Amino acid sequence: MTSAFRVALIFIAFASLSVAEEEITRAFTGAKIFPITGDPIDSGTLIVRGSTIIAVGKNGATEIPEGAVTVDVSGKVMMPGLICTHSHIGQVSGGDSSAPIQPDVRVLDSINVRDASVRKARAGGLTTVNIMSGSGHLLSGQTIYLKLRKGETVEDLMILDTGGKPRGGMKMANGTNSIKTAPFPGTRGKSAALVREQYIKAQAYQKKLAAAKEDPGKAPERDLAMEALVEVLEGKRVVHHHTHRHDDILTVLRLREEFGFRLVLHHVSEAWKVAPQIAAAKVPCSIILLDSPGGKLEARDIEWRNGAELEKLGVVTSFHTDDPINDSRWFLRSGGFAVRAGMSRHGALYALTMAGAIQLDMEERVGSLSAGKDADFIILSGDPLSVYSRVEETWIEGKRVFNLADPEDKLCAVGGEGAGSPRLTNMCCFDFPIK
Repeated sequence: MTSAFRVALIFIAFASLSVAEEEITRAFTGAKIFPITGDPIDSGTLIVRGSTIIAVGKNGATEIPEGAVTVDVSGKVMMPGLICTHSHIGQVSGGDSSAPIQPDVRVLDSINVRDASVRKARAGGLTTVNIMSGSGHLLSGQTIYLKLRKGETVEDLMILDTGGKPRGGMKMANGTNSIKTAPFPGTRGKSAALVREQYIKAQAYQKKLAAAKEDPGKAPERDLAMEALVEVLEGKRVVHHHTHRHDDILTVLRLREEFGFRLVLHHVSEAWKVAPQIAAAKVPCSIILLDSPGGKLEARDIEWRNGAELEKLGVVTSFHTDDPINDSRWFLRSGGFAVRAGMSRHGALYALTMAGAIQLDMEERVGSLSAGKDADFIILSGDPLSVYSRVEETWIEGKRVFNLADPEDKLCAVGGEGAGSPRLTNMCCFDFPIK
């Protein structure tokens, strides 16, 4: 046998193994399953083929395909992978100090997917995240939606649309964070004025693009910032808007009414003060729940009952970590806090999963356990809203990306030496691997 022939056989064997792995059918049996879009199943079966869920139902009533690998998860709890609609993991950084509005900035150009924060998010059961830059700008750039798959580059984690383009939104903010010295606005009124000015420019650019379809000679000089804002105006890119005070929330609703962009309100510390207005505008909210006081003055009236008040009025409400504000490993606590303050159990679990999927335009793929959706799920030791429960396994598209029984994964989950960096510090250099 020639050397080249042996190499070819080895390549074929590995290729076959890879294909076989992709086609594996697994049946997870015995767990209490929270499908989210259906009633809880006390003793259920979840069947996954490759990267896709093919069935979910009661034990005994759900046929297990011949040849499926059966995984006994009796006594455990299963639910969809958690979705964080607002995160800063991966050492993300966006706009600079040159201008308050920078829609041309893409955060995908600044994400380190090998950072420990990504591994810790998997340990918390997060499977889909909206990563964005900070709120120190009125508009700090284009966000990106990622699946927290194991990968070496941001391209490995991107979620692509049908045209092969990375999915993402647009980050905006108002309130005190973006009020600075010139060229930044010095007041709330000037903040809104600068935003209006940019959207009016974008509308003019949009008209020029439309005219160029009939007459290419009328095409404007390419402007990356205006291109991005036109995507917002056309509804192709959702605005994820940081805002806290009730008056700032209402300002955002006015801007949305004026320019027609799609909107998700983020943080909304004082949502409970203007919940009827938010509901009337049919705008979803992504809220944060904190377990300690402090932070900025404009967030002093934050209430755990935000979730309950919004739920009562039918507002699509999700939770987010704002990691590192809230550690992604403790994301499930947000649901517990909300229930303590009056939100329903179902509403809290929905806010951790399906509501986020809707806000990211991902509801056709993630957010619930149902046939045809991506096999993104977590296995818990107990009730998802109990402080005593642990995320034991996290699966994304049919592949396990976190296993509490693995010592390296457990280190990310519980902390300790080496959890934050894969290398030790020796004076000024990093030259000893962690063992």
